[in-house]
Amino acid sequence: MTDQPPPTTPPPGPGEPGPSDPGATGGQAGPPPGWDPAQGGWGTPAAPAQWVFPPTGGFPPGAGPYPGQSWYPGSPVGWYPAGHGFDPNDALVTPPGAGLGGWSARCGAALRRGWRLLVPIMLLTQVAPAAVLSVLSLGVDPSARWEAQAESPSSLPETFVTDLVTLLAVLIGGSLLIGLVQAIGWAAGTWVITRQAAGESAELGPALRYGARRALGLWGWTLLISLLIGVGFCFCVLPGIYLAFALSMAGPVYLFERQNPIGRSFRMFHDRLGLLLGRVALVVAVVIVATVVPSVLESILSVPLGTDPLSSPGTAVGIVAVLAVSAVLALPAHLAQLIGLLVTYAEQRAHEAPVNSTGLAAELG
Repeated sequence: MTDQPPPTTPPPGPGEPGPSDPGATGGQAGPPPGWDPAQGGWGTPAAPAQWVFPPTGGFPPGAGPYPGQSWYPGSPVGWYPAGHGFDPNDALVTPPGAGLGGWSARCGAALRRGWRLLVPIMLLTQVAPAAVLSVLSLGVDPSARWEAQAESPSSLPETFVTDLVTLLAVLIGGSLLIGLVQAIGWAAGTWVITRQAAGESAELGPALRYGARRALGLWGWTLLISLLIGVGFCFCVLPGIYLAFALSMAGPVYLFERQNPIGRSFRMFHDRLGLLLGRVALVVAVVIVATVVPSVLESILSVPLGTDPLSSPGTAVGIVAVLAVSAVLALPAHLAQLIGLLVTYAEQRAHEAPVNSTGLAAELG
């Protein structure tokens, strides 16, 4: 037999699908992806992969920008994505990017919320002790007696050494004692401001009791910091100013974190130099103005009372009244220092990690 060639499939006729055409028997099971027979063409392509929103610009998914930068180009100030722990409406913590306006608004809000408690705390722990020390210092001041006893401008009075030792003992001892009382006020005021910002109750008695518990440690660190700043001023003015700014956060660091306040304050200062320097400079400016005005007024009003106003009852009452008024007029300086440094510390913490008033209030204990 002659070998027959295998049968071949005839070519498809007009309008008939071939074996490889979509829908042919034995061909593909269906149309290719994207083909829509009803439209006679390609349909809507598949949805692309989901993108992280807002764009992270190279950051790991879910991470935020570096401190002080916006979340994405053109994002409004104070806007933060959900789930990152920032609350732009927090009463105490200024979130990154809110700027000087957010910081000053929180300082003013803290004063409006807490002045009914902060004023008596500052009067008891700052104003009254300062007035008492001023009266005691004036009482042991030997200047008028030295002038009366001096036989010649070049000779020293017989009681010069004794009087000088007494004056130094009153000034140094009184300053140390007042520092301890002031530490009670700083801790109590911090407790009041933080709890009110967190929406918790705050009263005068519990605030002073908290301040008394934390005063000794805060007083010790304050003495060490004052010594460091004093040594800096002895070498030159600029090192003293630098130390005063670099250690400005040490008090709040001790109250909230209770460890390494000097090292932490230095690190905060150098990590965000411009931001912290600007905030503390504003606080210092307000404190200086609020302190100079009462001092000038005290000097003017005490001139008519003579060089030894305690020598007679009339002038003694007058000088005590002048010193008391001067101390009361310095109250805004104490409030500005307390509130300004506390709000600045909270802002620095927000640049390190998300934090809010509730968390800070829990840290105080």
